[in-house]
Amino acid sequence: MYYIIYFFLYLFSLLPLRALYLISDFCYFIVYYVAGYRKKVVMQNLTIAFPDKTLKERTRIAKNFYHKFIDSMIETIKLLSAPDSFFEKHFTGNWEVVEKYYLEGRSVQLHMGHNFNWEWGNVTTVKHLSYKFLGVYMPLGNKTFDRLFKKIRSRSGTVLLSAHKMSAEFLPHRNTQYCLGLVADQSPGNVQKARWFNFFNRPTAFTMGPAKNAIKNNTVVIFAFISRPKRSYYNVTFSLAEAFPKPGEEIELTQKFVQYLEAVIKENPDMWLWSHRRWKHEWKEEYGLVE
Repeated sequence: MYYIIYFFLYLFSLLPLRALYLISDFCYFIVYYVAGYRKKVVMQNLTIAFPDKTLKERTRIAKNFYHKFIDSMIETIKLLSAPDSFFEKHFTGNWEVVEKYYLEGRSVQLHMGHNFNWEWGNVTTVKHLSYKFLGVYMPLGNKTFDRLFKKIRSRSGTVLLSAHKMSAEFLPHRNTQYCLGLVADQSPGNVQKARWFNFFNRPTAFTMGPAKNAIKNNTVVIFAFISRPKRSYYNVTFSLAEAFPKPGEEIELTQKFVQYLEAVIKENPDMWLWSHRRWKHEWKEEYGLVE
């Protein structure tokens, strides 16, 4: 089954971008207007994040989000056949902010949210850095598609670490020089071990794992956000968060990321994955709240 799906998706990926985006526009119509995929979740999230915006404004953000969401799925398939030169043209960034620390002999952690198109960002970033690039991924339930996405995400040399076994799979790389890419806005699986922060004026659980790992390994922490100047063109901006994370400052480092994430989402509201249930956990007073 894997080879059959791969064969047809590969043929699909050979289509020029103009044709792929026509297909994307059609899929957008079906997903948004006909199927209404997670529309209720998206609008609930946007209401929480932007209570001062009108329904018309939130609907406009939602429609733009769905367009970019579908585009990103179509663009991901393009990874099966597009050469590296294609991404050199379509994905840019201030790579020197990260590369600087390789020359200093330091390891780096990149923290970012679920913003489009992180799949292109993965394969392009690897090509621009001297680091061994480690990417944490969430395994898919379908074995065929899990295998397919592993192939796509590792095409440029990314070493994939399963989110379910990260501690064990990271261990062999701990004492090497690496760049670890983390999507740090995942809803924590265990809210008992999470800390709660004000995120869009609502108590929100964030995992402390990324900050703890950076402090434990004395790793430079850099935040990243991907913008889209126009269709099919992306730019990643890296910003130094903490060069020398100090023991005992897990909360401060996580709070810095929470504030950063909220700021960049407000600037580019249709670039974040509003279809995931970021506020699915209910805050209780006993959890406490970081002010």
